[in-house]
Amino acid sequence: MATTIVEATGISPYASFSREEWAGLGTDLPVPLTEADLRELRGVNEEVSLEEVADIYVPLARLLSLHVEAAQGLHRVTETFLGGLPAKTPYVIGIAGSVAAGKSTTARILQAVLTRWPSHPRVDLVTTDGFLFSNEVLGQLGLMQRKGFPESYDIRRLIGFVSELKSGTSPLSAPVYSHLRYDIVPGLDQTVVSPDIVIIEGLNVLQIGAGAPVFVSDFFDFSIYVDATLPNLRQWYIERFLKLRDTVFQDPASYFHRFAEISEEGARDLALRIWTEINERNLRENIEPTRERASLVLEKGVGHSVRRVRLRRL
Repeated sequence: MATTIVEATGISPYASFSREEWAGLGTDLPVPLTEADLRELRGVNEEVSLEEVADIYVPLARLLSLHVEAAQGLHRVTETFLGGLPAKTPYVIGIAGSVAAGKSTTARILQAVLTRWPSHPRVDLVTTDGFLFSNEVLGQLGLMQRKGFPESYDIRRLIGFVSELKSGTSPLSAPVYSHLRYDIVPGLDQTVVSPDIVIIEGLNVLQIGAGAPVFVSDFFDFSIYVDATLPNLRQWYIERFLKLRDTVFQDPASYFHRFAEISEEGARDLALRIWTEINERNLRENIEPTRERASLVLEKGVGHSVRRVRLRRL
């Protein structure tokens, strides 16, 4: 069924599936979401359908569920060998990808589908936005125009969080980010209590750096990269910016409220400039180079529809 990509440098470590081939791996499973559920999970400009859930997310949840059960069994065996009582250790999934790729929607839908599996009902989602430095600190460091780049995150705190997570520490607290305020919310934390699975979603979660002894991805059991072509990503970003201008930016509390009344042409020009100077640069320099480190790659086409899935086998 799956095809193996043969490249100039040899054989790819990935098995590649067309949408139809991948969907065939989940045909015997029910779709656990309704249209009402999807309305709550979709991104600003993403029309994810129940067909997409059936074709892409149900087979993926099945694969991950098998991985979780195998990991839980291996953990019990190891603890028994060491003579200890097995502590509950969550299975950690990392989701990476560009701004506007739809990784947040992917994370939310995957969380919703996985939660409905009887063997692991407690699935938490933590975004790395919460581990950005506050705007005050970013301003002091001269990094406000580098927000989202690796240096804008409190990596020490993020690695500490995932390290404690994998050690079985519970409860844990993670800082919360407000997209309305475009900043960390002081005094507000997300509490994670004895989860079966934790999804960590963010731009740079698969990145490694020169000389660093440990990386966030070292604690992942499985990782997903949400991929799309540069023209599609650029278009989706501009479309999202225009929709936000007509909705969220209208709120006086919004950090971007000053853009609410600019013309459509002006908004397009501004969105393109932000994309080109910040997001595309971050994608090329830091995010896209991590794609081949992922356990699985979701390749999106027009309209955010997944057209191909690549699963690492080597």
